Amino acid sequence: MAEFTLPKNSKIRKGRHFKAPAGSTRVRTFKVYRWNPDDGQNPSTDTYEVDLDKCGPMVLDALIKIKNEVDPTLTFRRSCREGICGSCAMNIDGTNTLACTLAIDDCRKAEVPVYPLPHMSVVKDLVPDLTHFYAQYASIQPWIRTQSAPPPDRERLQSPADRDKLDGLYECILCACCTTSCPSYWWNGERYLGPAVLLQAYRWIIDSRDEDTGARLDDLEDPFKLYRCHTIMNCARTCPKGLNPAKAIGSIKQLMLARHG
Repeated sequence: MAEFTLPKNSKIRKGRHFKAPAGSTRVRTFKVYRWNPDDGQNPSTDTYEVDLDKCGPMVLDALIKIKNEVDPTLTFRRSCREGICGSCAMNIDGTNTLACTLAIDDCRKAEVPVYPLPHMSVVKDLVPDLTHFYAQYASIQPWIRTQSAPPPDRERLQSPADRDKLDGLYECILCACCTTSCPSYWWNGERYLGPAVLLQAYRWIIDSRDEDTGARLDDLEDPFKLYRCHTIMNCARTCPKGLNPAKAIGSIKQLMLARHG
């Protein structure tokens, strides 16, 4: 899952090394992927030594400390710092995850490698280009689609049992950790929707308030959109929210089978 697509004949260079301040007694080293589209150079990895006694416990804390105190040119996304927004998704210690929820002490490698999400174009440093990913998400029309008139005096209601069907689906934060860990998406990303978007598609298919299930399934009836999933299960292993996109994809396939007899 740590493989990256680089321009032809390019190699990742050994970059700069920033030492921890003198007197630091608890030091952790981070090897961070760096690429600036404006300098004409190949990507590199810069090495940063961080004094953990003066740093928060999460990998995102280390990256913020590096940017604020060592190297302001380092570029990455972050927002909520609570595992809710998905902004700081990246490949850390060989696994796609959220920098804000991964404790530094849980990283196995002595020199912690920090890379952008794999198999996506990089905007700069640790920032992947999610344009295509979001376009695929928009393509499933992720909202309740109805033909009937709304009730005049209340919201559209559903039973507790129907509401329970959304558990394990609505929690997805679209961080793209699962999608960028999926070999089928690496090979067919232009046409295969990938685990995150298909999990989201099932979230609306199974919602009892939605009245367009047939059209949603029709839209997914495609050799590539849905059926490139080979149940490799990288998606479930890497999801920082503990979700199982492969199970949702399997449920969509069962619905497809049922409607065809």
